[in-house]
Amino acid sequence: MRATGKEGKDAIAVDPTSALEEPLVVRPTSETIIYAMFAKWIQSYRDLPLLLNQWANVVRWELRTRLFLRTTEFLWQEGHTAHIDEADAEREARLILGIYRRFTEEWLAMPVLTGLKTDSEKFAGALRTYAIEALMQDNKAIQGGTSHNLGQNFAKAFNVQYQTATGGLEYVWNTSWGVSTRLIGGLIMTHSDDNGLVAPPKVAPVQVAIVPIWKTDEERAQVSGVGGQVKADLDKAGVRVELDLRENLKPGAKYFEWEGLGVPVRLEIGPRDLASGQVVLARRTGGKAPVPLQNVVGAVTNALDEIQAALFAAARERREKNSIRGATKAQFLEFIKGSGGFAYGGFCGSPNCEAEIKQQTNATIRVLPDPEFRSKEAPQTCMWCGAPSIAEAVWAQAY
Repeated sequence: MRATGKEGKDAIAVDPTSALEEPLVVRPTSETIIYAMFAKWIQSYRDLPLLLNQWANVVRWELRTRLFLRTTEFLWQEGHTAHIDEADAEREARLILGIYRRFTEEWLAMPVLTGLKTDSEKFAGALRTYAIEALMQDNKAIQGGTSHNLGQNFAKAFNVQYQTATGGLEYVWNTSWGVSTRLIGGLIMTHSDDNGLVAPPKVAPVQVAIVPIWKTDEERAQVSGVGGQVKADLDKAGVRVELDLRENLKPGAKYFEWEGLGVPVRLEIGPRDLASGQVVLARRTGGKAPVPLQNVVGAVTNALDEIQAALFAAARERREKNSIRGATKAQFLEFIKGSGGFAYGGFCGSPNCEAEIKQQTNATIRVLPDPEFRSKEAPQTCMWCGAPSIAEAVWAQAY
């Protein structure tokens, strides 16, 4: 609580009952802690590389918070490493970027661009910052994760040195990298619809919901018995499955709830289905079909694989549909102020151009893309000022 004293100066009023049993340290990032310890742990080239990974809660000042995307406190995974030379540090930074890309694409079904951040967008103190960038359904970009080659800047600041094989002293080369709960926000905005969450099967807490349908006690016993056996079979196959035997909800209400939770597959089992020796398989992404009871496990696992692949393909197709390449200044302005998306164009490297574009359009350079994402023809001039282009850039408005 803040109060104003007689002199008009602010004073802090402290509640004596709010004292914590253990002190709580609020910090933005881990560099100051990690590298102070690196200086104590690292003595010789034999100690390198030193690789640390942790999960931690951190606090950031956010003027306007957005659930999952920008919150005052959030959980993240972060890594900090020390290496013998720049080449080894660079390999580590690129390795982690590749791991982040693989996770977002293969598990979250969220296609990303990879590439280098500009100097104005890179991590403070970094030599180079690499990032994965995804496009959401509203055509705004989200930075899903970053990997930094920190060079020797932090090593020199914290005096992290090692003895070389020849007896000399050298500063280590550092990397740091991280992803956070922002990826959950990215997953939600990449796949979900007006009915609720759509969870990719690989990360869905519940992959299959079995909903028995009955009217009488006798029917309940029959359908729940078969449902229990189907659940047991799916459990053995490694499928995460729930059997919904709640009596206070009608089948339609159960369908609605499981759809809202994003469960990829729903199995409906009613008396008529039992009489036909089948169940009905409904996909969260749309479509229903009867499946013979003896083929349920195979049908479910195939459906989960197909849904995972289809979600990724749809997101990638949507990204490409909402991207333009070789943009001129006029095309860029119309695109960004209209539907938006990823705009590829030449960049002269000038911070003034970069700042002017941001000021006029609220668009930033998301990455200078890696070779596989670049246009077939390299741009020759800057999209904004017309000067010679030094690189292709991808612009977008972002969260």
